[in-house]
Amino acid sequence: MHTGATGPVARAMHGDILVVTIDNPPVNALGVDVRRGLTATIDAAGADTAVKAVLIVGSGKTFIGGADIREFGKPPMTPFLPDVCNGIEACSKPVIAVIHGAALGGGLEIALAAHYRLALPAAKLGLPEVALGLLPGAGGTQRTPRLIGAAAALDMMLSGRHVGAAEAAKLGLVDRVVDGADPLAAGLAYAQELVQGGAPVRRTRDATQLADTAAQRAAIDSARAETAKKSRGLFSPLKIVDAVQGALELPFDEGQALERKLFLECLDSPQRAGLVHAFFAERETARAPETRSAKPRPIERIGVVGGGTMGAGIAVAVLDAGLPVTMIERDDEALARGRKHVEKVYDGLIAKGRITPEAKNATMARFNGSTSYDALAQADLVIEAVFEDMAVKHAVFAELDRVCKPGAVLATNTSYLDIDEIAAAISRPQDVVGLHFFSPANIMKLLEIVVPAKVADDVVATAFDLAKKLRKVPVRAGVCDGFIGNRILAVYGQAAHAMMEDGASPYQIDKALRDFGYPMGPFQVSDLAGGDIGWATRKRRAPTRDPRARYVQIADRLCERGWFGQKTGRGYYLYPDGARVGTPDPEVEAIIDAERARAGALSGKAPRSFSDAEIVRRYLAAMINEGANVVHQKIALRPLDVDVTFVHGYGFPRYRGGPMQYADTVGLPTILADIREFAKEAPLFWQPSPLLVELVDKGANFASLNQSA
Repeated sequence: MHTGATGPVARAMHGDILVVTIDNPPVNALGVDVRRGLTATIDAAGADTAVKAVLIVGSGKTFIGGADIREFGKPPMTPFLPDVCNGIEACSKPVIAVIHGAALGGGLEIALAAHYRLALPAAKLGLPEVALGLLPGAGGTQRTPRLIGAAAALDMMLSGRHVGAAEAAKLGLVDRVVDGADPLAAGLAYAQELVQGGAPVRRTRDATQLADTAAQRAAIDSARAETAKKSRGLFSPLKIVDAVQGALELPFDEGQALERKLFLECLDSPQRAGLVHAFFAERETARAPETRSAKPRPIERIGVVGGGTMGAGIAVAVLDAGLPVTMIERDDEALARGRKHVEKVYDGLIAKGRITPEAKNATMARFNGSTSYDALAQADLVIEAVFEDMAVKHAVFAELDRVCKPGAVLATNTSYLDIDEIAAAISRPQDVVGLHFFSPANIMKLLEIVVPAKVADDVVATAFDLAKKLRKVPVRAGVCDGFIGNRILAVYGQAAHAMMEDGASPYQIDKALRDFGYPMGPFQVSDLAGGDIGWATRKRRAPTRDPRARYVQIADRLCERGWFGQKTGRGYYLYPDGARVGTPDPEVEAIIDAERARAGALSGKAPRSFSDAEIVRRYLAAMINEGANVVHQKIALRPLDVDVTFVHGYGFPRYRGGPMQYADTVGLPTILADIREFAKEAPLFWQPSPLLVELVDKGANFASLNQSA
């Protein structure tokens, strides 16, 4: 066997062991040239009597990171990955995979097709196809359960989680874990040991961990029931369960044929298109213009001003990233409360067995608190998370201006307020940026990075760097009331309230939107967040409200009674005895009826009924139209930035890709026609976005704007 390379696949003899090295940076993805090279090399090895075993390794920092995303959406090219895997498994010589770094998706399927698997300690194994609306389609649903049993295989595939080397060995996914940093040396030692011991070819298709027992069937039945409940509305998770049931009941070849059929059904599903859009959109939002033009400033010490729910959540997110935090509060009592809020998160994790008390103590050792702003003198970045009031924000930033070192980044977590005004009030507006976290800040992935007029590019780049450190999904936003998310929320919130006053109950509206794919409806969300928050915003905006605009007062009537939602035991719903899930409230319905009568007396309109489909049409038309305005006014760089904001911050069903992607699937002419129809009864509210009109006139869609940033 000659030494050489077939494209990105190199081959070299080490004694009687053929080493096959995949070199396709950055993650050794399984592009068509890799697939061709692997097939040619395995075929040649089988025919060469000098080869006693084949060792597959990845160059660089990883084994194989999965499919080549550059091929997504393009016509598939042969050889297909299932055939490559079957060829590896059919090889007459022992094939050994050495896993270091990532073996994900198709990368793990290649390793599963090998006869033996060796892992280095930092290896990460996973089958994350479910996140793209797919299932493992190259034998993953057939080989994994045969190797490790149905329960463990289904857990991996339905969660898409990454399994570390130690857990992989415990499960039986790999044969051995060896210390060391050199996969080639470790692999050669293992291969030589196998050859010298006369190790046979051992095909995963023949593995016996999936015997048809009551326990295996129970695992599949349990996964099916859990999936139907947890993955409501999703297409591919139940197909994964079907495929594993096929692995249990069918011979391997028939099971693989079933897997292929189910894989192609997933591939054709609109959900896959939505999930793939979301995947690529998240990658794009992490790359803003400022990240290309400037380098981030170093971030080693972070300050948080405010120890309430938001400030504490931000502090936890920073601590979880391994960084030290200094929290500032107005007095010792407030500071103690802030620290308690932080500790409560870690105590909850201890109670669930997620971390140890020792881990909590090690994390809290990086937490400091003070009642003096002077404690922030050495902070590289400070995040203000105090009450949403401009005078309060000005007072905080005056102190930060006084104590922070030159070049420190000064960030505000405001949800609505004018950051240009905050920046203009201090001597260093170039250092001020918006970091709008979503509550709970240690859990919610979205981070709106709000870019005021005078901010320096390297400050924006620093904000994106912080998002990466905190494992957040960043979206760049311009300055306006509410930025991207809350600005659009205010508009479709008005549409929901108008429907409620016109005759749809809040409970019907919530159900219609849950059926569309939201985890909660808007009135449930209001009760969870606290009705007083929206009330404060409405009162703040009252002086600038257009007197011609419709104003629905139902929410104000509830707030005047102190019914703010879950925290007060009632809002739109009743929450008896601290219940987390509310029940409809006849008194709320009576208040709504009274408000309908009052409004109807003024407008001359009687309440009417709405179908669930009409509720969804109006709600989404308002969202999409204002999303178009946000893009048109350059508050969002592209439609995809709106999509990522709503998928990660507002519960928009990920499998639909986001509101702008959804609009493209429905068709922009249909959306515009809806808006024009609704405008006949409410022309002031239903004004078509100039961008939406322009795109329809040109026969273009929102996706056509996603390249321009």
